Amino acid sequence: MRIALAQIVSSADPKTNLDLVADSIRSAAAAGARLVVFPEAAMCRFGVPLGPVAEPLDGPWATAVRGEAHTAGITVVAGMFTPAGEGRVHNTLLVTGRGVEASYDKIHLYDAFGFAESDTVAPGTEPVVVDVDGRMVGLTTCYDVRFPALFQELAVRGAELAVLPASWGAGPGKRAQWDVLVRARALDGGMYVAACDQADPTTVGRDPGKAPNGIGASMVADPYGEVVDQLGAGPGMLVADLDLDRAAEARERTGVLANRKL
Repeated sequence: MRIALAQIVSSADPKTNLDLVADSIRSAAAAGARLVVFPEAAMCRFGVPLGPVAEPLDGPWATAVRGEAHTAGITVVAGMFTPAGEGRVHNTLLVTGRGVEASYDKIHLYDAFGFAESDTVAPGTEPVVVDVDGRMVGLTTCYDVRFPALFQELAVRGAELAVLPASWGAGPGKRAQWDVLVRARALDGGMYVAACDQADPTTVGRDPGKAPNGIGASMVADPYGEVVDQLGAGPGMLVADLDLDRAAEARERTGVLANRKL
């Protein structure tokens, strides 16, 4: 499967971000990708009130992304916010295009490093695996990467690839943690992990702010934890051809699922 990671810098304006997403969808399709992954919060960056921008999955923002995916003939994974009630939102992945229609609400919320995502975001409860071109793709978001059990559960459900849209917080040691965690989760599940982060906003002249707004470094790790390819800090697109049959091979050789006791 040829996939693309679209490492963008989201602003606080969903319309501007939609235009950016649409351009990247077309570029990924032109590169021959069957699946394009955008960062968490592609709809609207963190650091602003999320309630006013949240829309349902049949709202105008998601509908426009759905239309772009259909026109381009590609499956799209993009981070957005949907209403959750009681003044909070869900941190949602929209998955759409080429016969695929699904969503995932982020399970593990980023209440860490002085940030409290749960103040404004309600957690999801259910792991999700979708069928893209007959291959099984697990859905995860950012802080989920710190929880190996989720990735192993996705592997048990058949995922050969896990996508990981993110808006990774900057700070001392955070880049090193990102690299280690993405590679470790690939090893834990014996699967590819395609981690698409927001680009570092300072690379386009923006103030990073206090919210987790991205460091770049989007990467693909293979089922043995090796880095297939990785981007730098600024905006860009990573296109990679993945041999998803290697997931089954890795699981057999390492025993990461067969030998689990817990």
